[in-house]
Amino acid sequence: MHTHMKQNHFSKARLVVAAVTLLQMAFVPSVMSAAAGQAQPMSGPAKIISVGGAITEIIYALDSQDNLAGVDTTSLWPDTAKTLPQVGYMRNLSAEGILSLSPTLLLISAHAGPPKVIEQIREAGIPVKTIAENYSSEGVRTKVLEIAELLGRREQGQQLAAKIQEDFHQLEQFRTQHPAQPRVMFFMAMSQGTPLVSGLDTSADAMIKLAGGNNAITTYQGNKPLGSESIIAAAPDVILVTELTLNAVGGLDKFYELPGIRFTPAGKNRRVIVMDTLLLLGFGPRSGQAALDLARQLHAQSKIADSTR
Repeated sequence: MHTHMKQNHFSKARLVVAAVTLLQMAFVPSVMSAAAGQAQPMSGPAKIISVGGAITEIIYALDSQDNLAGVDTTSLWPDTAKTLPQVGYMRNLSAEGILSLSPTLLLISAHAGPPKVIEQIREAGIPVKTIAENYSSEGVRTKVLEIAELLGRREQGQQLAAKIQEDFHQLEQFRTQHPAQPRVMFFMAMSQGTPLVSGLDTSADAMIKLAGGNNAITTYQGNKPLGSESIIAAAPDVILVTELTLNAVGGLDKFYELPGIRFTPAGKNRRVIVMDTLLLLGFGPRSGQAALDLARQLHAQSKIADSTR
């Protein structure tokens, strides 16, 4: 994590890039029946395709990675996930790529799609289980326990959920001691030369609030391109950006040259926080740690801001 960024050597790829392949072992005691939506016994070794970086991360955290037959390109952590066969970006899946791996279960984020492809997978007789996305500490724990139950790892799931709860408890303690709430703007990506900025009801919005900040964008939901005048009007104290996005624009110096940035409090005072994409936005097992790290960086930036006034 970095508060004052340096250029790194990440490739100028899409926001998410990654991997998949390992031998399947172990047995999964139950999966969701594609037809009836009920838990049914499964015989034979599990071959799971995981679609969603947080889902893959949870599978690894539960020591069930030997069940993985493939992953999507958002499955960036741990590094060994990048060695697995890939089935594409989670919002733009291909039925052919998935079916070629002969999975016995497709475990997907609620954001996965397109719906037509998911339906094709079901029609081919592959059980599909969708994991809900809830951008909260409780949502992360629920996700962990649900996947653990599915994998027959209930005890490990409870232990992991307890660890996650402790991480968020530490976050609450830090926020109690450091009540400052800076205005934060999150740059998701660049869209045809225009910054794509996260508004309300996004994973970035939730993470900013968990860390004790206020989203500088409150006029819309989701991620939208934002012009220079709107960026200036939002007047963020701090700008939050991912390593991949920063690399895509050519580094920190180039970032400050983007339209509108230099005229914001964050741009004038060069207050930018850079974090790993999956860590920041994934809402997986490390989210409590990520929120605490962001909170500490926001507090450090707030102290810098106070000293310059």
